Amino acid sequence: MINKLKIVAVFAAGIILGTGCKTKDAAVNYTDFVDPFIGTDYHGHTFPGAALPGGMVQLSPDNGTENWDWSSGYHYSDNSLMGFSHLHRSGMGAGDWGDILLMPTTGKLQVVPGSKENPDEGYRSRFSHDNETASPGYYSVYLDDYSVEAELTVTDRSGFHRYTFSKAGPSHIVLDAGHGIRNAYRRNSEVKIVSDTEIVGHRYSHGFVKHKNVYFCARFSRPFDTSGTWNDDNIKTGSKEDSGSYVGAFVNYKTAENETIEVKVGISYTSIEQARLNLDTEIPGWNFDEVQQNAKQKWNNVLSKIEIEVPEANDELYNRNKKITFYTALYHAMLFPATYSDVDGKYMGLDNQVHIAEDFTYLSDFSLWDTHRAAMPLHTIVDPVRSINSIRTMLAQYEQGGWLPTPQQFGNSYTNDMIGDHPVAAIVDAYKKGIDDFDAEEAYAAVRKNAMEIPPSNHQSRGRIGLDYYKEYNYIPYNKVRESVSRTLEYAYNDWCVAQFADALGKAGDRDLFLKRAANYKNIIDRETGFACPKDDKGKWLTPFNPTFVGHGDERHYTEANAWQYTWFVPHDVQGLIEMEGGKEPFLNKLDSLFTISSEVQETTSDVTGLIGQYAHGNEPSHHTLYLYNYAGEPWKTQAMARRVMDELYHTGPDGLCGNEDMGQMSAWYVLSSMGFYPVAPGQNVYNIGSSGFCKVTIHLDKEYYNADVFSIEAENNSKNNRYIQSATINGATLNQAWFNHKEISNGSKICFRMGAEPNKNWGSKSTATPPSMSK
Repeated sequence: MINKLKIVAVFAAGIILGTGCKTKDAAVNYTDFVDPFIGTDYHGHTFPGAALPGGMVQLSPDNGTENWDWSSGYHYSDNSLMGFSHLHRSGMGAGDWGDILLMPTTGKLQVVPGSKENPDEGYRSRFSHDNETASPGYYSVYLDDYSVEAELTVTDRSGFHRYTFSKAGPSHIVLDAGHGIRNAYRRNSEVKIVSDTEIVGHRYSHGFVKHKNVYFCARFSRPFDTSGTWNDDNIKTGSKEDSGSYVGAFVNYKTAENETIEVKVGISYTSIEQARLNLDTEIPGWNFDEVQQNAKQKWNNVLSKIEIEVPEANDELYNRNKKITFYTALYHAMLFPATYSDVDGKYMGLDNQVHIAEDFTYLSDFSLWDTHRAAMPLHTIVDPVRSINSIRTMLAQYEQGGWLPTPQQFGNSYTNDMIGDHPVAAIVDAYKKGIDDFDAEEAYAAVRKNAMEIPPSNHQSRGRIGLDYYKEYNYIPYNKVRESVSRTLEYAYNDWCVAQFADALGKAGDRDLFLKRAANYKNIIDRETGFACPKDDKGKWLTPFNPTFVGHGDERHYTEANAWQYTWFVPHDVQGLIEMEGGKEPFLNKLDSLFTISSEVQETTSDVTGLIGQYAHGNEPSHHTLYLYNYAGEPWKTQAMARRVMDELYHTGPDGLCGNEDMGQMSAWYVLSSMGFYPVAPGQNVYNIGSSGFCKVTIHLDKEYYNADVFSIEAENNSKNNRYIQSATINGATLNQAWFNHKEISNGSKICFRMGAEPNKNWGSKSTATPPSMSK
């Protein structure tokens, strides 16, 4: 029997402190606090398989490929699976990947997967979650129909399979080169059996990710007894190669009882030769356990960058669950962006030419509409090298493709599935925080082009959609471009980011230009209703207007949200928004109402989840909103709501996320908020203070980019009920404002809070203590 999650008993040791915290455990194995199954149920869309931090390969089981909740290839509700593919993305609403699937089978050879309703129609196998386990860099499951234990581990660019056949008899390993998830529409694949231990090939697909070529080299630990290929369902025993939209290869064995066969698979986006190079370099031998241990150690190196001490030390279950929730969130937040370059630095550029990444790792899969909010800022703190790699990658994409990847980039293509111009937020946020090991002038030219140049009509996956109308009207009319309200709000924030960059580089004229444009959000705030509303090209508001309406198609004026959720997206100028709402009191009344009115949403989408009133934590537009109380002098409400969201909408178990994980953003929100702070406006050196869920947080810093070894936060008298800040200090000096500057992290400061069960309405509430805004 395989246990789903093994937690070492590190809770037994330790001395209880007066605060309810325990002393630090002597030798913590942080991977024991990660449950990759969190988010695999409900709408989390995570995958449970083996992956490394930012690795190219995510080797994971696929149990479904067709529906929205199977966008990662796996949903916890299923009880059969079709095999193990090498590329997955975490928490996305758009499905793709699932490339190069392997499946061990016994008995009659089958080359089609079969259905969930009748797995016996194909090579699918039933399984039980009781016989399934996952930890960082490792996954295993017992395949009931074949009596095979399948184990998976990875290096950065290669997957390692270990299959143990419990019963003696005819056995097969099926390699499905046409397999893909949801929108990974198969166009052409090829397989070639080059020896009795090696199969190579590639898969070309064109779907959500445009023009994606994945190359592979699969090597087997035991020579095949026989082998062949298939095309559609036509089995060709003895065939050495084949190509088509749905092709694959198979190998046959006569296995002994409990015999183990291993398969190593190198992956590349460049060529078969590069896939072989990646495999030979990263897994030269056949020591599965060593590769697994190396993966575990890589994850421990990442997870140990943040140490936490949990309150309620006598409550072992609470202590355990808080650690699992936190470290699983950190795990998910550090999975992406993914490595795209090979071991020698080669990668396929956006110009479809092979380039070499010198002195950096070329990355891919920037879901920037999501991750610019918290995931990218988290990386600047705990992994600045990754931030540099991300920005250098974006600049390489600008050089080769002519544009920064706005707002998304996956694989070898621009993917303008979402809105906004958020590379500028990621770039400026890192630059302002001293993570600046890149060509700032080139970066500025790139962000300025995105902000100023209207893309050609045949390049709608580049630049800012609707920029021509935005420049003409200083807002985007709803009768010209869909999602006009959200685009206007996000472009205004993006313009503010450009202004910050221009100011830092001494470009005063551009600074003033973009600061003026950053106020364009005011042009779509209807003072009468207090909502950000659709406006046409004649300047007339849309009627009738329903602030709970989400909508679809041309009637979709907000991106995966409604007016209640998007009106607050003025992160750069909250004081200006307060003025537009009629002042502090009306602003606070409206913000209170957001969390208390009915959660009924009209013409909604499946993204609008995690509702508290109309606040929708299950999608990104709401993520900063509860911190806005800090700007209006009532920070105790931010403290209460931050704890409520953490306690109610994040928990252990497969349904532990309230919405799409979205490439680390949902989890990064929890990591930062549970430590006690959050970046409301990335691009600004400011963090809003919330309510830490821990007695102590220690962040280990990279001395190459920071002036100190650690930054720490302590919360005296913290507990489940003591969620309100009574007083605070920084390095012993009184802190009476609900924000702090990034320099406190950079210089290794120590922030101390004294917590209590009742709000201290005097702390951080003065008008002089509010976080900075463009208008203040």
